This record gives sequence, structure tokens and C-alpha cells, in this order.
Amino acid sequence: MHGLVPPLADCFNTRPETGPGALDAQPPGQLLVLAAPPGPAADWPGGTGKTQLAVHLAQTWCHGRADALLIWVSASSRAAVLSSYVRAFAERAGIAPVGDGEMVAARFLAWLAETSRPWLVVLDEVTDPAHLDGLWPAGPAGQVLVTAAAEGAVPAARNPALFPVGAFSSHEAMTYLMGRLSADPDQRLGAVDLLQELGGDPLALFQASAAIASSGLTCRDYHDLFARQQEELAQVSGAPPGAKLVTWMLSVERADQLSPGGAAQSCLALAVLLGGHGIPEPVFATPAAGEFIAGSPGWGPAGARGPHGALRSLERTGLLTMDPAGGGARVVRVHPVVQAVVRTAMPGEVRDEAARAAAGALLQSWPDDEDAQPLLAEALRSCVASLEQAAGDALWTGGSHEVLFRAGHSLDSARLSGPAVAHWALVASASERALGPDHPDTLLATGQLASATLAAGLGAEAVVLYQQALDTRIKVLGPDHPGTLVARADLGGALLTAGQPFEAIVALEAVLARAPGGEPADLSGLDVQDTLAAAYQAAGRNPDAIRLAARTLAEREKRQGSDHPDTMSTRGSLARACLAVGRVKDAIRHCRQAHDSARRVLGPEDPGTLSALSALADAYHMARRLKDAIPLYEQVLRDRERIQGPDHPDTLGARGQLASAYHSAGRMASALELSERTLADCRRVLGPAHPDTLAAQANLAHAYYALGRQPEAARLLTGALADCERLLPAGDPLTDAVRDSLEAVSRG
Repeated sequence: MHGLVPPLADCFNTRPETGPGALDAQPPGQLLVLAAPPGPAADWPGGTGKTQLAVHLAQTWCHGRADALLIWVSASSRAAVLSSYVRAFAERAGIAPVGDGEMVAARFLAWLAETSRPWLVVLDEVTDPAHLDGLWPAGPAGQVLVTAAAEGAVPAARNPALFPVGAFSSHEAMTYLMGRLSADPDQRLGAVDLLQELGGDPLALFQASAAIASSGLTCRDYHDLFARQQEELAQVSGAPPGAKLVTWMLSVERADQLSPGGAAQSCLALAVLLGGHGIPEPVFATPAAGEFIAGSPGWGPAGARGPHGALRSLERTGLLTMDPAGGGARVVRVHPVVQAVVRTAMPGEVRDEAARAAAGALLQSWPDDEDAQPLLAEALRSCVASLEQAAGDALWTGGSHEVLFRAGHSLDSARLSGPAVAHWALVASASERALGPDHPDTLLATGQLASATLAAGLGAEAVVLYQQALDTRIKVLGPDHPGTLVARADLGGALLTAGQPFEAIVALEAVLARAPGGEPADLSGLDVQDTLAAAYQAAGRNPDAIRLAARTLAEREKRQGSDHPDTMSTRGSLARACLAVGRVKDAIRHCRQAHDSARRVLGPEDPGTLSALSALADAYHMARRLKDAIPLYEQVLRDRERIQGPDHPDTLGARGQLASAYHSAGRMASALELSERTLADCRRVLGPAHPDTLAAQANLAHAYYALGRQPEAARLLTGALADCERLLPAGDPLTDAVRDSLEAVSRG
């Protein structure tokens, strides 16, 4: 099971007349949708129990299936969907995923489409079909169950089977209410009249029964309170209010009685701003939340009750639920209908104050190591998205917008590139609107947007953003300000990544030219030199690359020492530049030194040491010293399989390098076996569109051609070239190499 499945509510009613029935009875691969039907105009839509019914159906489907795979996904945002898929892929494969979230999700969906293992994906609370573009699961062994606020949330092109989930029948409503009031049967007095008044609305019944159970009222007493409250609201609005609005107000009054002083309302204000898809309970225990809950005026006098008591009062009156999650932590959930009602009723000044308190609470809850607590980080990102939507410009006063930057960095580190770009675009736009285009935070947000865009593979768009950031810094700070030089260096790196090495050289040389004496004044200047050396090499200016890399290496050795990781990295770059011009002896010397330093500093089993050993094997290979290269490649492969696992991307690369060396040595049987395995593993682990997979496909084609299997070689190269041209930037070296190979094979 993957994902946090909400628990079934007390006295859950299976509602046999509602929904699709047993999922096993549905056609394989059918998309099933539980959607709320349109309700009365006077009432708030939703709250009909779709998620609860989905939990029951999923648990029933899992029962007795030892090999069943259940993936529960909160579909409130694209980031949440991607995070769920990435986590499911990592748990299934047993390895850390490589690549951005979109790539890993595509690999997971491809596996679902092919596997014979029975699976069920539940997409809970789909509100916007755009969140699932390209992310709809499908496959003959699986089922997809969706809960949606409205039928239109699922595209008709998906051919969904729609099942309206509306009000309880009279029998279902009575059964539910009797079960909820079983502790004191006397409280059931007047139940029939109350049920008729509530119209079988599941959420209204939940709130009403909670308020009754937490008090000494009977159903008749509550009915009288309901009628009076409904009449008062009708006099104000001129129309009878819906049942959920009335029961909500009565539940708030009851919560205030249980937790006097306004603490319950203040706690509820925080909860509805942070969303209902799992708020970690520790958020409410932070100093920022505690100060607001205990000391904020809320909608009443200041209270002294702590957050735990306020949460418990809200839970007892049906305004939120709390369920256990992994590791003993608890999760607070607020129904979307309650969120909408409270947000509408909340005074603007209270909302703004609550938003700032919520922002502080999220920051204080954020883990330092997100990799160790991915579910917490995912939940906090979801809370930030909800807060940003609900609070608007309130976050941009008093520095509360800092939480938006923290969430953006979290998306970046989780490699959710698409959602990160969308998030940073919103932050940059809001910052410019609230603080002005020249404010440091606006410049920072624009820079983060450019970085996220580059990470998403949108090189041309990223270059435009980096250029805009540079232009703004020149205008605000001047051309020689350190911040401007950083922006110019960032532009150079983006140009290089986008396949524009000549333009990158111009930008990077301008950075160094503005340094005193044309030399880097600090270590960041050496980083610029490293990037410029790489640009020289990409542009074919290998002698310039060697001169600059050698100068950078000497400076790093003087400032940082020969065993510093940056020094070792620069030495490796120098070795690659030497190899590019055929200076294999110099390349071998630098590779040996880099490996010796890595082995001494990092240890023989560190991945960095294995990479240095692999580079040394590459140098021997290029020097045609295959007797020296092959044993090193074999050692690297053995160590990577043992330390990093057989499916780690570094292990796949090591397997391909050894296959190439066997090919060069004429050991074609071994080369073919390893090449076929490498391609199969790359397709399975990295996906068919990954550049390493395309390279492995070309390498296998070379092995086929060497063995006289020309048609198979041509077929592989033709497919690889089509994929390279479709997926890689124009002028990518891999595309050119595959094209040249295909022409050679075709001529042969």
C-alpha cells in the first residue's frame, strides 16, 4: 500500500445502493468516478461521503489479495500526484529514483501499463483535470477510482463510468444517526424530525450527530436550535440557508463551549487556510500557531486553551478529523465544504492574521532533512499551496512570504520540475506586484524561476529569464556589482546547458574580465573558470579549455589543497580536455592523481572514488591500453553492483562502459551480452526516452554491426535517431553521433 489512506469514520455506512459495487465486478482498466451530483443552490456542494466510500471500496478490493498494490493519491495538485507516483516507484523498485518527477512518474505509469500484478490507484478529490495531464494510470491489470467534486473534473475523453454519490436514503440516514448516538439512546428522541430537516445530507448529519454526542442535547433539542438558527440566517439573507451552513454554525458554538475563549475558532481559522489533505498535527504545536490560538482575539475574547484542547474540541464537534499516520504522527483533515464555509465567513483581518501565523507555523515545522521525512515535506508543500490560494496578498506583509520560498526550494530538491516552475512563476509575479520589480526578493524569485525552468529542460526559456534577471541587476546594482556578476555567470551556465557554448563563452569571459586584474577574487570565480573551460571544450576550443583548467587547478591546489572535492573535480575536467586533443599521457596522469586523492580522502568504496577509477579506465581505453582498462572497468562494475545495487544508474553506466571496452578488445560475445543487458536495464530503470537509454541503444547497434547483423543495427539506430531528434536539443552531440553511425551502417 502506498500513500496515506484516510481511516473509515465511526459508524461508516457501506451504502450498498451507491457507487459501483465491488470493484472486481467492473471491467479491467475501467476508470470509475465517484462524483457529487449538483445540489440545491442555497447549499454548499459536496460533503456526500465520496472519499469514505472510496476507502471502503479500496479496502474491500485489497482484502485477501496478498500481491495487490494499492496507491492512494491526494490529487489536489500536480505536485501531490507526482510525489505519490515517485514515492510508489521508489518503494517498488527499491532504489532512489533518478531524474525529475515527470520522468519518474512516466516510468511508473509505464510499469502499471505492463505489469500483470493487480493494482488499484485511487485519485482522491480531483478538482482540476489539468493536474493529471499525462498522469492518468491505465493497464489491463489495474483499476482507477476517482473521487471528484463534480463530474466535469474528469475529461470525457477518458470514457469514465460515473457514479453519483449524493444524500443518504432515509434508511441509511437513520442507521447512521442511530449508530452515532449509541452511547446514550435517550439522545435519539426526535431523530425522525431531525433527519427530515437535514434531508439526509451526510456532512450535515456528521456535524449534527457530533454536536449532539458531545453535549446533553437530544435530537429534538438540536432540531429546535437548528430551526432557530435557520430562521435567523433566513432573515439576514432573505432565503433559507442550506443544512450544512446551519450545522456548521451550531458546531462552532458547541466547540466554543468545549474550548472557551476563542481558541477553537482561532485553531479552525488556521486549519481551513492550510487545507484538508493532511495537515501534520505538529504544525499546531509550533510557537507561531500556539501564540495565535491562545492569544489572538479570533472571533471572540482571547483564550488560554492550548492547541491540543482546541483541536480536540473541533474534532468532537465534527469540524475536523484527526487520524494516525506513519511514525505515530497524527494528521488533521478539514472537509473542503467546511473550508469553503469558514473562509467565506471569516473576517478579512482575522484571515490575514491567521495567514501570517500559519506561514510562521509551517516554517517552524519544516524538516532540515527532507529526504528523511518525505511525507512531511509533501504535506507541508500542500499546506503552502492551500495557504497561498486562500491568503492572497496577506502573505506579502511582514515577511510572511518566506514560506513561499521554502516551499519552492522543497519542490526544487524533490525534482518536481513542472510544479516548481509553476510555483516560482506565481511567486515572482506576486513579489513584483507586492514589492516591486527591483526588490531583492523579486530578483531572487526571478532567479529561482530561471533555475527551475532550466532544470525542467526548457533551456531557451531559461536563458530568456536569466537575461531578464541580469538586465534588472545591471539597472539596479550596476554592471560591476557582485550580484550582477553572479547573474551574468548564471546566464553563462544556462547558455552552456542550453547548447549555446559560444554565447556562454561571451558571458563568462565578461564575468572574469570585470574581476580585478582579470583574475577571480574568490572561490566563486574559480567556479566560473570551471564553467568557462567546459564551454571552451563544448565549442571545440580544447587548447583554451586545457589552459584555463590547468590554471584553475593550480589556483585550487593553492587555495583549497589537492584533496579538496572541488580540486578533484577540476582535475577531472582537465583530464577530459586532454583526452579530447589526444594528450592521453597527461589525461592518465591527472586521472591517477584524482583517483589517488579520492581513495585517500573519501575511501575506496565511495561513489566519487569509483567515478575517479572509471575515469582512469576511460583514459586507458582511449590510449588503447585495454589490458589496463578492462580490469579497472570490471572492478568498477563489481563494486557498483555490490555497493550501489545492480539497477543504480551508475551501475548501468559501468556495465555499458565495460561492454564498450570488450568491443574494442574484440571480445564480441561478452560485448554483445553486456550491451543487450545494458539496454534492457536502461529501458526498465531509466525509461525509453532517457539519453543514457538512447546511447545504450546506439552501442548495441554497433555491436550488431560488428557481428555482421546489419539490418538489426540499422533498425536500432533509426529508432534511436528519431527519438534523439524528438527529445534532445538541436545539435546535441548524441544526436550527431547516432546520425553518423546510421549513415555509416547504411553505406556498409
